[in-house]
Amino acid sequence: MDDDEHVRTLVDRARQGDDDAARELIRQLYPVVAKIVRGYRARRVAEEDLSQMIFVKVFQNLGQYSGKAPISHWVSRIAVNTCRNQLASEKARPELRHADLSEEQTAMLENLAASDETLAPDRSLAARDLVDKLLGMLKPVERLVIDMLYLQARSVAEVQKLTGWSAATVKIRAFRARQKLRKQIGGLL
Repeated sequence: MDDDEHVRTLVDRARQGDDDAARELIRQLYPVVAKIVRGYRARRVAEEDLSQMIFVKVFQNLGQYSGKAPISHWVSRIAVNTCRNQLASEKARPELRHADLSEEQTAMLENLAASDETLAPDRSLAARDLVDKLLGMLKPVERLVIDMLYLQARSVAEVQKLTGWSAATVKIRAFRARQKLRKQIGGLL
């Protein structure tokens, strides 16, 4: 029995409710799914959770598998679509959670919230990583205005000149971006 026949037999047995066949299918297909999940993984969902969601969809729709193409191709399509849907849902409702931060970033956030002191040089890398994560929650134009005004220390007039926006637009976008950042930081604390 070649590999294709063996897989078809496993699929048929899994369709009939054979748990051992289903486990064997998962064992054989997990490397394909894991590779896709690692490439597309949404930040808020653990790799194992996303893989499990994919396999649930695979087994729910196993009756739709025609057998014309290798099962790995069919499962890959389900995996890619599931990952893309998860990423799209995160884009629609971006949030950064305490669990998304490393221990060092969490300590940095708590330290920044508790003191007015400047950072020691050895802590600045963790702070920069935290800032990057927070900026990643913003829309590109919001990131741009925050970067220009606060990280590059440009004036409103300079940003206006570089972007072609009016001074009011620059100020409004900066205000809205700061509000979003405050909300994210507040949610983390």
